[in-house]
Amino acid sequence: MTPTASFRTRLRDAVAQHGPLCVGIDPHPGLLAGWGLDPDAEGVERFARGVVEALAGHVALLKPQVALFEVLGSAGLRALERTLADARAAGVLTVADAKRGDIGSTMAGYARAWLADDAPLAADALTLNPYLGVGALAPALDLAAATGRGVFVLARTSNPEAAGVQSAQAWVSAPTGRRMREVAQSVVDALAEHNAAHRDGPGDGSAGVVVGLTRGTTGRDHGLDLTELGGPVLVPGLGAQGGTPSDVAGAFGAPDGALGAAGGPVVPVSAREVLTAGPDPGALRAAVGALNGALTG
Repeated sequence: MTPTASFRTRLRDAVAQHGPLCVGIDPHPGLLAGWGLDPDAEGVERFARGVVEALAGHVALLKPQVALFEVLGSAGLRALERTLADARAAGVLTVADAKRGDIGSTMAGYARAWLADDAPLAADALTLNPYLGVGALAPALDLAAATGRGVFVLARTSNPEAAGVQSAQAWVSAPTGRRMREVAQSVVDALAEHNAAHRDGPGDGSAGVVVGLTRGTTGRDHGLDLTELGGPVLVPGLGAQGGTPSDVAGAFGAPDGALGAAGGPVVPVSAREVLTAGPDPGALRAAVGALNGALTG
C-alpha cells in the first residue's frame, strides 16, 4: 500500500520522535554466536526479527544488510521478507541495504522488487549504486517517488578504494555551462535536481545520499555541498567502524547543534555497537538510548 506521506516526511517524524539513529540489522556469524544462535537461516531469522521486536517504537530507522540474508539462499530471503513484514506491521521504517544499480529493464526489476507496493520484499527505502550513471537509476528514483518511498544513493563511501572513483573530477553540465565537478558531488547535484522536480508532491525529498563517516569527515570536511539536496542523508560508520557522535556533529551538525542538511534529516547508522548488547531487549533499547543521547546531547 502506498504511504500517505512522503518518505522524507515520515523519516523526519520518526527522527523527531525517536532520535536520529538508524540501527543496522547485520547478522554476522560473530553476532549470532553472541546471541547464542547458529549461523543458519533459522538463526538469522530469530536474530533479525528479534531486533525488530525489541527496537520497534524506539528507533527511527532499521537497515537490514541484504547480503547477509542472500548468502543463505532462498531461506535467507524468506527470513528477510518476514523481518520486513514485522517492521511494516510494527510501524518502524526500513531501508534495505542492497546497493542495487543497473540499466534498463534490470534496474526496473530491482526497483519493483524493493519499492513496489505489492513486492514481498518492499522496504520504505533502498540503497542504490550510481556508478553506471545516476540517469540509469531512473526506474528506482521514479518508483520511489510514485509510491512515497525513498532511496539512498552512494555518494561518498568510507572505504579507501572508493576515492579513485568518487573523488575523480568530471565535466558536468550546469545552467551556467559545463564545469568540472567531483564525481561524488555530481551525484548529489543530480539527486538535488530530482528532488526539486518532485517538491511538495508524494515524492518530495525521496532521493537521499549515503555519506560515510570514516573517510575525510573530520570537522566539517566531508567534501560535499549538500545544501541543495532537499533529501535525507544516511551516514554509516558510527561505532565499531570508528566514527563517534562528535564526528557526526562536526561533519553534519548545524550551528545550533541540530543534526541536519538542507532537506535532511541526517541519520547516522550503527550496527555492532547496538547489536552486541543483545539478545536482551532492554539492553538493546538502552544501547539505542545511549547513542541517541550522545548524538543529540
